[in-house]
This record gives sequence, structure tokens and C-alpha cells, in this order.
Amino acid sequence: MKRARIGLLSIICGVIFIMGLAFSKPVNVNAAEKVYEIGTDVTYPPFEFANDQNKYVGIDIDIMKTIAKNEGFKVDIKPIGFNAAVQALDAGQIDGMIAGTTITNERKQKMDFSDSYFKTGVVMAVAKNSSIKSYSDLKGKRVAIKTGTAAGDYAKSIQKKYGFTTVTFDDSNNMYDDVSTGNSVACFEDQPVMQYAIKTGAKLKIVTKPAEGGYYGFAVKRGKNQELLKKFNAGLKEIKANGQYEKIVTKYLGASAMASEKKDKSQNTFVDLWNQNKDALMGGLGQTIILTVLSIIFATIFGVLIGLLGVVPNKLANGFSTTVIYVFRGLPLLVLALFIYTGVPNLLGEKIPAFIAGIITLTLNEGAYTAAFVKGGIEAVDDGQMEAARSLGLPYGKAMRRVILPQGLKIMVPSFINQFIITLKDTSILSIIGILELTQTGKIIIARNLEGFKIWTMVALIYLIIITLLTWLSKWVERRMKS
Repeated sequence: MKRARIGLLSIICGVIFIMGLAFSKPVNVNAAEKVYEIGTDVTYPPFEFANDQNKYVGIDIDIMKTIAKNEGFKVDIKPIGFNAAVQALDAGQIDGMIAGTTITNERKQKMDFSDSYFKTGVVMAVAKNSSIKSYSDLKGKRVAIKTGTAAGDYAKSIQKKYGFTTVTFDDSNNMYDDVSTGNSVACFEDQPVMQYAIKTGAKLKIVTKPAEGGYYGFAVKRGKNQELLKKFNAGLKEIKANGQYEKIVTKYLGASAMASEKKDKSQNTFVDLWNQNKDALMGGLGQTIILTVLSIIFATIFGVLIGLLGVVPNKLANGFSTTVIYVFRGLPLLVLALFIYTGVPNLLGEKIPAFIAGIITLTLNEGAYTAAFVKGGIEAVDDGQMEAARSLGLPYGKAMRRVILPQGLKIMVPSFINQFIITLKDTSILSIIGILELTQTGKIIIARNLEGFKIWTMVALIYLIIITLLTWLSKWVERRMKS
């Protein structure tokens, strides 16, 4: 018992230390200085992506940082993905968004846009060996598009006319792979993005001229952050006048930039890719482990309390426990994450950091499953055990602590460790709200080098190693409990 208490105290101290690291913020010596949080995609080269040092670069990023420097304000770039950025902006989670966002009348209902900083058009690309040459060849076939993009909207607008179906992806690399592997016959993308992807290794070719030219703009929530919008417009005008804008565009779309990227592509062996990206992958793994540990601690506390409410002799408590378990087990984790990250801030008018939203999401979802097996473990103990304890004069609470729970714990422990493994895997879903865990880190790396198979193999192996170790731990604990 003494060892158990020491172990428990060590765990608590460790959790407090991890929480301190996770939630602590650096001291800002100039607290009055405004730092704007800007959402972006970082899987949309050449406009935003992570370079081979895993620093966020691209036309959009460089324009934003240059304007901020010239206009005397600071920005904190949030790599949360296009879809998440749109929802976060609407929820007030971020101050602005620069992610190759095409200015449209529909988007103007929710966003205020800056002056345009780039003109583009939509093109259709097919596999290199494809015989498709025009929209007319798409009849009865499947076309890949990317969620929430103007290119995707354009494809849908001509879908009925040309008789094709669409399949939607959240990132460009998976869309390109779907076409190059033959699952879809074509994809729609903005011209400079498609040109950049082909130059850097995508096995596709463009077969149409740019259609429905659009304009990219920096966006803020409608009616909000107007001062930031004015600063961006003033800064954009200045960098176009002094030549900085042209230098930025040439840096990423010039002939020398394309040649450099193409040359680097040939050197992407599995070992080279690991050496280039191991620090970023290990950083993503560290974030995954912190998320998992904190979430399982809070989920265990939440689950045990809800589970115990399900077995106490009180109908109201039983009903509350059953309802909580039913609701949070019934909600898909993805829906719950988006509801907490974007829905709740809209309701409360307060920001919820993505990391905190992720912890809350996993706590509620995994806690509901924990509550179910805690309740089941206690109910699995023979009813006669409680009756015997009560007949000896033990109060209900003491009988539960001294007699029922020790027996139920032996039944629950393997489930606790299995839930830890499930929680570790479920952290990957939190990439949808932009948390830089292992899966999101993999997406960002792939957006730069388009080496999806090799990078996902690395990510899969990392997950497999950690889960194998946890499985061994589960079996070891189960053997110790039985001995």
C-alpha cells in the first residue's frame, strides 16, 4: 500500500509538471503590444508550406510577415489548415486568415477582405499518361477536389453540364495521389499551385487553360479587426511600390526556385527524408504524448466519477450517468472536436486554444468510454459481496471502497490501458483543429515534398512502435493483477 501511495504521488507530480509545460506561456515584456493570430494552411505550396528546416514560408507567409514588419505589428502564424482556419475565423478564434483565399461574394457574407494580392485561375490536371484532354471527356467519371476551395466550387459548378462526380479531400497531396493512382481521372486546382506541384514532383499534367480567374485576399471576420485590415492594405500598397512584393513572388515562382525544388526532389530517399524531418516528427510525437497523457488523466477522473454515479443507489445519479455516457460515446470525435473548438466560442464569445479544445474533446469522449467500463467492472462483482459487507456493518461508501472497488479494479485495469492506446490513436483526429501532433506534422511535411508514401510510412511506424510498447505494458499489468 505504501508503494502504491508513493507511485500515485509520483504520477500526480509528473502530471503537474507536464501541465506546467503544456499550459505555461512565455512572459511578454511588452504586454501592451498587440500580437495578431493569423490562421493559414501550410499545405498549399507555394503560398504556404513548411520548408526543409520545417519553418513556415511561402508567398502568403512572406507577404504577411513583411507587411507586419513594415507596419509595426506582430503576427503569430497558426498552421491549422484551410477548413479549420475558415471556421476558427468565424468563431473568433483567430484574428485573420491568409491561406490562398479567393475573394467571393459568398465569403463576403462572413468575411471582410483586403485588397487583392494575387490573381489566379482554375486549371484541370490529369495523370501523365491520361487520354483526357478537356471537360467533355469527364462524363461518367470521378474528379477529385479539395474542401472549401474556389477550384472545388468551380468543379461543382460545371459538374452537371459535363456529367462527372466528385470526391473531396482535405489536403492537396491526397487529391493529387488520387489522380496519379487512377482512382480519379482529374483534379481541379489553382494554376500556380498546380504548376508548383508538377514542377516539384506531382505525376500530373495540366490540360486546360485557366478558367474563372479569381483574386486572393487577406480576410478578417466581418466587422472585426478593421484596424488590422487597414494596416494590411497600407502595407500591401507599400511593398508593391517598393519592389518587395515582386521579390517575394519571384522567390517562389521564378525559374530558379522551380529548378531548385526539382533538383532536391531526386534526393528524397527514405533515409534522407528521415534525417531531414526527424526533429519535426519527434516534436509531433511529443505533442501527441502530452495530449494523450493529460487527456487520459482527466478522462480517468471524469470517467470514474460518472461510472460511480451509475452504480450508486440513486435513480437521478444513475440517469445522469447513463445520459452522459450515451451522449459522449454517441458523438463522433471529429464532430465533438469541431463543436468545442468552433461552436462553443461562437456561443460564449471567448477563445478556446486548440490545445485546450483537444484536451476537452478527448476527456469527454474517452471519459465516457471509461465510465462505461468502470460501471461494468463494478456491476461484474457478485451482488453477494456488497450484501456480505453490509451485513458486517460496513456503510455503503466503505463497503464500496474496501470490498467492491478492489475486485472491480482487477477487471478494469486492462481496459484502462487499452483506453490509453485508443486515446493515443484518437489524437490524430485533432489535426482537424490544427494541433501540431504527429499526424498534422506529417501532413505539413508531405505538402512540401509530396512524398506521401514514405512520410506516412514513418508516421505509421512511430505509432506502431509506441502502441506495441503500450500493448506489452497492458499484458504485463494484466499478468501481475492475476498473480
